[in-house]
This record gives sequence, C-alpha cells and structure tokens, in this order.
Amino acid sequence: MGIYDNVIATGEDILQFIPQRAPMVMVEKLHKAEKGQTIGSFEIKKENIFCKDGCLQEPGLIENIAQTAAVGVGFEYRNEDKDVPTGYIGAVQKLTIHKLPEIGKNIVTEINVEHKVFNTTLINGKITCDDELIADCAMKIFLDE
Repeated sequence: MGIYDNVIATGEDILQFIPQRAPMVMVEKLHKAEKGQTIGSFEIKKENIFCKDGCLQEPGLIENIAQTAAVGVGFEYRNEDKDVPTGYIGAVQKLTIHKLPEIGKNIVTEINVEHKVFNTTLINGKITCDDELIADCAMKIFLDE
C-alpha cells in the first residue's frame, strides 16, 4: 500500500483543519501528517476559481502549498486537543513553476517543515502531477495563536 492509498481525512473532514471554505478550499485529501511532513492531494476541477485556459494557474498552486501546510498544522493541533490556529503567508521564496496542471488532473503536494521559531514556520513545498514535479518553493508562514 502506497502513501497515496492512505487517506487520513477527506472532503468535509479537511475543513476542521483550515479556515478556508468553498470556493477557496485547495486540499481534498490528507495522506500524511507526521514528523514535520504533510502530504495532501487535490483534483483540479473546471469550476475552480484559480483555473483559466484549462489549467490551474500560479496563484492556485501557491494557495495549494499554503493550505496543505495549514492542514498539517491543523491536524497536529486537533490531535493535541488544541484550537487550530489561523496561518498567514509571510513570504514565498524560490518559487519555480515548471508546468501548470490541467483540469481533471490530480496534484500531490508535499510539505516539509524546515524550521519553527516562535509563531513562524519555514517550509519547503513541492507539487507533483503524474509523478512529475510541477512547482516548488520555500514559504514562511506565521501562525496567529
């Protein structure tokens, strides 16, 4: 059984870990959230507000990385019986968009926490589609605890 066969949370369950609501939800399934690593997936749908010309656009990819990180933090906080904090993107660095994913494709997003200092978390995020790297970046996220 691969990591993508394992689903910890999906659909409405994801909403307990993030403040976003439709049409802004950019994570559909949570596959892993442990030891500073979060893996989530998302199917690109035609009605997505970040889709244009048959593809998910750059802002959607950035939002997907941020929300996947948020889902991991929210999952961790819920497991510790804490209130889920709201997070804010502080900076996006070293962003590379290799390819825009097409409508109907599934993307898989992997987040690795590099450092945590007080309410600031530095992460590396990467998105793959059909096992091909399509986007990656470093991101600074602030938590409002």
